Amino acid sequence: MEQAIRRSQRDYSLAFKLSVVEQVEKGEMTYKQAQNRYGIQGRSTVLVWCRKHGLQDWTEPRGQSKRRATMPNKPTKPLTPEQRIKELERQLKQEKQKSALFETVINIMRDEHGVTVKKSSGAISSGQVEGLSIERACRHMGISRQAYYKRSQRERDLEHQAQAVVALVQPIRLRQPRIGTRKLHSLLSAHFARAQMKVGRDQLFQILRQARLLVQPERAYHKTTNSHHRFRRHPNLLKAGPDQVVPTGPEQVWVADITYLPTRGKFVYLSLVTDAYSRKIVGYHVHGSLQTEEVSEALKMALRTRRSDTPVIHHSDRGIQYCSTYYQEIHRRHGLVCSMTDGYDCYQNALAERINGILKGEFLLNRPADLQQATKMVAQSVSIYNQERPHTALKYKTPNAVHRASLLQ
Repeated sequence: MEQAIRRSQRDYSLAFKLSVVEQVEKGEMTYKQAQNRYGIQGRSTVLVWCRKHGLQDWTEPRGQSKRRATMPNKPTKPLTPEQRIKELERQLKQEKQKSALFETVINIMRDEHGVTVKKSSGAISSGQVEGLSIERACRHMGISRQAYYKRSQRERDLEHQAQAVVALVQPIRLRQPRIGTRKLHSLLSAHFARAQMKVGRDQLFQILRQARLLVQPERAYHKTTNSHHRFRRHPNLLKAGPDQVVPTGPEQVWVADITYLPTRGKFVYLSLVTDAYSRKIVGYHVHGSLQTEEVSEALKMALRTRRSDTPVIHHSDRGIQYCSTYYQEIHRRHGLVCSMTDGYDCYQNALAERINGILKGEFLLNRPADLQQATKMVAQSVSIYNQERPHTALKYKTPNAVHRASLLQ
């Protein structure tokens, strides 16, 4: 039997901690239920997170609610035999009407709507209806006992398999809370093969749906681009056409963009520079204003980690920060070729917008308290994205693996 993996506080990202705290404070679950659902180790780990990051007062333990004292029932006069017979006849009539109603509903579902009603073994179980034996229940449902036992065993096997799958998903969701099911299937395919588990993509969707582990997309919009200015614009070198530049390796085309991050106070901003070939985030910076000097820190980080001397095309929108003299001077000193969108059209910088959406939609799920906490959350999220998150466009490889492998060729 495999031993449980012991985790420390460093194994849980700040974004995941804030997400758990928010669910507990909203009343969706208790802190003990959160520990069981997400496999969090420690008797009071979630309670410590609530005291540190929560908005409610968790300093004192909450007392158990006192049950209201119930008034003793007044003694009732026993029924006569004639009254008891009439009461039983009335109950029998109601049960027959209920049975007829359910039969009618099932017939309408089957005949008029084409719905197949599955005969679940749980409904035939002797423990569900008092006094009903399995043999009689099978006879009522029109199936044999052999079919019932075979179906029961199949359901138990599927339940055990679902529990094993959820146990494999939970450690990944600790670090990537909103990773998609298709990417999970790609990551877990090797585990399924070793454990001789036949779990397809659709079945994984069904297991996660029943465990309430599917993620729903969340969309928001906040404009950060000012394209109405006096600075010089540059042509779009990535626009579809005969002269379109298509990267064939890393460090050939970088795409840049600015997005906002809501905090419990005022907005902060995130500047990103992403390699268009490997999808690796090569530069980022969290800042409290839209000053050009702050935005340029992401580009400076990308230039510090650059490993080749080939000319790089820097593609962005026509924001005033990217067109400014300060930013263009950095291009000139390092030999970067500037490319920009044709006005404010997010589809012409789709890759950068997509990376923004991945970070905010899968990792940065909760509002940080301030700029310092936002910086820590972004650093953890970028590291997980580059090193652990498979990318569909990269044939389910991680950006770091593609970037490193291509540079070594």
